[in-house]
Amino acid sequence: MINLKDVYKEYKIDNCITFTALRNINLEIKDKEFISIIGPSGSGKSTLMHIIGLLDKPTKGKVVIDGKDISNLNDEQLSSLRNQKIGFIFQQFNLINKLTVLENILLPTIYFRGKLNFNPKEKALKLIKKFNIAGKENSFPNKLSGGQQQRVAIARALIMDPSIILADEPTGNLDSKNGEIIISLLKNLNKEENKTVIIVTHDLQIAKCAKKIVKIKDGIIIS
Repeated sequence: MINLKDVYKEYKIDNCITFTALRNINLEIKDKEFISIIGPSGSGKSTLMHIIGLLDKPTKGKVVIDGKDISNLNDEQLSSLRNQKIGFIFQQFNLINKLTVLENILLPTIYFRGKLNFNPKEKALKLIKKFNIAGKENSFPNKLSGGQQQRVAIARALIMDPSIILADEPTGNLDSKNGEIIISLLKNLNKEENKTVIIVTHDLQIAKCAKKIVKIKDGIIIS
């Protein structure tokens, strides 16, 4: 499903110094896999996440998702593929406080430019019920607990029924109990709904929840 071949990512600092964030990355993530990408701060894992999530392009190398080489796609095509294929879950939740829970969950359907084959509001309400936040439809994110906000974020990630869930430090702002709940939800999405789940983390205990661990250090995959 996802194949990175000889991927490099370089940044220019002050237009004169080149910083290599990723070098010679070769990674295959199969359909329905549950993997974790682990590394310390500055290791390149966030850069790798951005490339896997189609938020950035490599400087060199090839990224292929479902047979599509992303280097051949323009920004609009990339945005469309990202919207349909990938659901994002972030450490900071990335909810919009001026929108209600229901409105936050519906955001990806609003950005979608094609014709939806489902009723967005009906599906959003089902996800709200599934993740035990029923009754919070009209609440604003800043009135919810951290665990509730992350469940809203997961519902938003699932509204377009993506095949890939990309979770960046999904338990980083949660206490241990809520962290366990979120990890359990991600496991169920992989096992029961056949989602490809990728967790990016610096926490080995979180990483061990995945079936496969990819370790990155200094921009290089070391195991």
